[in-house]
Amino acid sequence: MKLILFGAPGAGKGTQASKIADRLGVPTISTGNIIREAIAAGTELGKKVKEYSNAGKLVPDEVVIGMLSERISRADCANGFILDGFPRTIAQAEALDALGVEIECALSLEVPDEDIERRMTGRRSCPACGETYHIIYNPPTSEGRCDKCSAELIRRADDAPETVQARLAVYHEQTEPVKAYYDAKGKLKTVDGRQAVEKVTEDAYAALGI
Repeated sequence: MKLILFGAPGAGKGTQASKIADRLGVPTISTGNIIREAIAAGTELGKKVKEYSNAGKLVPDEVVIGMLSERISRADCANGFILDGFPRTIAQAEALDALGVEIECALSLEVPDEDIERRMTGRRSCPACGETYHIIYNPPTSEGRCDKCSAELIRRADDAPETVQARLAVYHEQTEPVKAYYDAKGKLKTVDGRQAVEKVTEDAYAALGI
């Protein structure tokens, strides 16, 4: 099964993608994680990408598509995958079609902007494995430590209030139209992302029929 998970920054995509991936036995592919790996490696591409990321702007399509194409060609994606953070634009959706990738469902987590802004201050992520948490809604078992790899959790620079607002503006302008693209194909399903994590997961499973 090849899925796309939509939602504004902080809507809970990372958390739900992890749960759905475990249920299906397929990998989650987060373009955010791919980008952060490039930044951490200090490559020339990583340096360029960092400027866009810190400013809350989208990385150029050709760069993201190239990284994604390489990732989904790996053996662990043979039985499907979940895309988290891609496609963000109509052009990227069309590029995905051009790669011959047949998406079975696009699932959107719906959360109002005001709720997103409150959530972001409590979000934490693992710089080692990419797992995401929230100090209230989805806390790690050990405070400040990743459950999967025990690395120290961090609050990303792009969770700053002004950056969050910039990212939301970009999302509404460029990404929301992509939902209409998949709705027209009869592949869009929505879930109320304001609910408790467990309820969102339950509704997501039901929407996907898994």
